[in-house]
Amino acid sequence: MNTHPSKAIAAWLALLAGALGVHRWYLNGWRDRWAWAHWPPTLLGAYGLQRALALGQDDGLSWLLLPILGLMVAQACLVAIIYGLTADERWQERRHPNHPVTPTRWAPVLAAVVGLFIGASVLMATIAFSGQRFFEWQIEEARKISQ
Repeated sequence: MNTHPSKAIAAWLALLAGALGVHRWYLNGWRDRWAWAHWPPTLLGAYGLQRALALGQDDGLSWLLLPILGLMVAQACLVAIIYGLTADERWQERRHPNHPVTPTRWAPVLAAVVGLFIGASVLMATIAFSGQRFFEWQIEEARKISQ
């Protein structure tokens, strides 16, 4: 466990590798169960992406797995936003309370801004993809019934 974790490093780790839980390992150490819990859904989503690229857009399993990856990336961006916009005093109080507050300047705020842009884009794309696939599935089922 990191005894004096930097808010800027935590925010950027959440943004760049948060879907894999790297930011949680940085803050809480290797025994953090929630960090390890990031791996299965992220890898399933990555497998869905690999299937979609290899088999095309008509692969039903990739329809189910690909949105999971989008949600994992969106939650990582949300965590980067939360870390980046946490007040320095509050961060200091939670992470190393017996040390003076050190100003973090712009690095965590920039991580929050980039996280907002990427997270919003990924979340909108995930919702659009899932909605499109759902309605295509309903149309296909209606065609089968009418024939």
